[in-house]
Parts: sequence; C-alpha cells; structure tokens
Amino acid sequence: MITVVGTGTGAPLTEDVAAGAALVVGGRRHLDAARLPAGAERVVLGPLAPALDTIAAYVEKELPVLVLASGDPGFFGIVRALAERFGAERLSVRPGVSSVATAFARLGLPWDDAVVVSAHGRALRTAVHVCRARPKVAVLTGPGAGPAELGAALAGRDRVLVVASALGDPARERVERVTPAEAAARDWGTAVSVVLCLATPRMPGAPQVPGAPQVPGAPLVSGPSLVPGPSLVPGAPRTLAGAAPGPARWALEEAEFAHRDSMITKFEVRALALARLGPRLGDLVWDVGAGSGSVAVECARLGAAVVAVEKSADGVARVRENARAHGVEVDVVHGTAPEALAGLAPDPDAVFIGGGGRELPAVIRACAPRARRTVVVAMAALDRVPAAREALTAAGLGCDGVLLQSSRLAPLPGEVTRLAATNPVFLLWGSRSPVSNRGVDQ
Repeated sequence: MITVVGTGTGAPLTEDVAAGAALVVGGRRHLDAARLPAGAERVVLGPLAPALDTIAAYVEKELPVLVLASGDPGFFGIVRALAERFGAERLSVRPGVSSVATAFARLGLPWDDAVVVSAHGRALRTAVHVCRARPKVAVLTGPGAGPAELGAALAGRDRVLVVASALGDPARERVERVTPAEAAARDWGTAVSVVLCLATPRMPGAPQVPGAPQVPGAPLVSGPSLVPGPSLVPGAPRTLAGAAPGPARWALEEAEFAHRDSMITKFEVRALALARLGPRLGDLVWDVGAGSGSVAVECARLGAAVVAVEKSADGVARVRENARAHGVEVDVVHGTAPEALAGLAPDPDAVFIGGGGRELPAVIRACAPRARRTVVVAMAALDRVPAAREALTAAGLGCDGVLLQSSRLAPLPGEVTRLAATNPVFLLWGSRSPVSNRGVDQ
C-alpha cells in the first residue's frame, strides 16, 4: 500500500501514519519536518521517474510506502502519477488543504468561481492568457514561471497579483498584494506557494468585480474591461465551480454588435471561422483587420485572450465598445498590418484575418509563421484567393477552404417570405499538423 499524505497547509503528519513505513518519499522540507521511522529509507523528490522506480521496487515486495506532498496531493499533485503507475486501488490518500484554498481563505474570498492553472513544470504562456481573459485566477508557480515572470507578462494590465509564500508555516508565511510591475521587479525566492491574479477596480462609475482587492496605486481600467456577469453578482447562486460556463450561443446576429454600414463579418461566416479557429481558455487569438471586432469578441466570449488590430480610429472605438457591451476583455492595437504586427508578443495560437486589401498576402506572411495552430482568412474578392492560399502553404500550413453563399429568410408584404442572398465570401484556413504544433500547452 502507498499512503499519500498532504502536509504543509493542512494538519501535521501524525506518527501513526508514518509508523511502519519502509520507504518515505517527499520534498526535503517535508522529510526534515516529519518524525519518521528510524529504519525507513528516505528518498528526496527531484526528478519524478527515479522516485517512481524506487517506489515500484518496494511495491513489488509488498512493503509499505509513505509519500509526503504539499496540501492536497490530488490537486495538480503526485496522486495522478502514482495512480497511473500503480493503480488507484493501491493508494490511501490523506489530503491536506490545498495552497489555492488556503490563499483565498487568507483573503477572505470564495474561490468556487476562480480558474486554477498550473505553470509548475509547464510553459507560462497558458497561465498568462488565462489571467488576461478571466478576473479571478490562481496560478501554481514553479522555477522560471513565478511571480516575477508572471508580473512581467502582465505588466500594465488591470490586475493585482497576490503572492502567497510558505503557506502553513507560522514563522515564514507571507501574503502580499502587488501590481504586476512590482512583482516583476522582485526576486521571490523558492517559498512561493501560489499566485492569485485578480481584476482591479474599474474606471470611475463602472462596475467593479466583487472581492477585487483595493491596492494603492493600482491602475484603473483605461480600455475595454470585464463586466461582471451573472456568476459575479454578489449573492447569486453558483452551480458549477471554476470559470463561468461558456456562452449558450455564438455566431451572434450582426445587430448585437456596433458596426458601420454593415461592414461586419456575417454570422454564417463567423460560425465557420470560429469552428476553424477553435478559441478556448488559455489560447491567444489575433483578429487582424478587426473592423467591428465581432470575431475578436466572440473568441473572447469562448475564453481566449484576444488582440484586435485595426487601422481606423473609429474602428478601434467600436471594437472597444463591443467588448464592453459583451463583458469581455480585448486588447486593441491601433495600426495597419503587417507593420503593426511586428511588435506583438507572444505568438498567437490562432489568427483571423479579415479583409486586407492588396496587402493581404503580406499580412498572411507576417502571421502564418507565428501562428501555433491555425490561420483563418476571410475574403470577398476572388482575385485574392490564389495569393492567400500560396502564402498559407508557403508557411508550411495545410490549406483548405470554402466559398460560403447563404440566403436568409426575409419577409414580404402579404405574410409571405423570400430568400435574401448575402454576398459570397471565401474562407481559407491553414493549419499545422499536431506533430508540428510547436508544443502547444494542454
């Protein structure tokens, strides 16, 4: 039997749990703090594979094994690896309190509406995009993906970072509220347990996310901001934990967006574009030539972090207006592609390109090599299709496409209905094969 005990933020390890263990595995601080049987072999956790091999040798001899972990070892912890290697029936798990639960408890905040993302041993980009898209996030950190790196990636945004260190240690525990810039400027050492990323106050007169901490000097929102939805209304009952459920519908009617002279991606085109873009929580999507920002807003509604690039000042204002109206956050870059794309970082997971004019091939050539998953291009002009397709394939993307022609029901006098044709649109998409997807985080 393998006994897995969560320590640190929960109850201390009792002698009866450790008694009889032939092998004890855990971090050095866990081993040093516990009273363990004198004859037990001790293995300090470093790389996981050698520790699992040592455990396997004891399991084959049917000798008892004790594994010490932080907080709740079934929450982004070692229970998963142990269950996959030895089977859940061999495990006896005694969880402590997770660092996430403890951190929110220190602030007096509920966390059933928080998104939890791990950057421990993983690329930081997914955590950053989740923090950009959601108002309440807990980030499990690790070497190279700590508060400083997270703060640097979020600098200038309307977020507060709550850095919780050495949770459960009365002598060393610290819970500090800082701006992203302040977090980026510090060396936080190795004692960080978890970082909470919370939305900051709104602009004067705008609604504020309940529970967002008041931080002296924290920036007010100057662009599109998150608007509290039903799950953020104080006292509203919750049914599902974590991020609010995705939208009940997408490919919204054009009337649900502010736009100029019907210059907006029609909902039939938008529906297929969203299906090929596949925006999801943790993704970064670029909407290049955003126009009204309908595609950008819909991607944000589906959970992605979004950057919209628009060349006209009135277009920029409309994108921001539509983002506010739909309660999502979209970063808007006022500039002309492809020049405006050079300074954008990091690389996107997916890109939507609308319009583009004569510069369309150059815009695709600027986007396609940087897209980690797919590029979707919408065009009304037949003459631009060959060059767009060539630009996608030249970047190593597998290219496919359709000509979309739809007719909508339209009323006529006398209670009869006709079909009203919309303008045909070419939709091309270039996608990377899973093998060449450049390590997209799962």
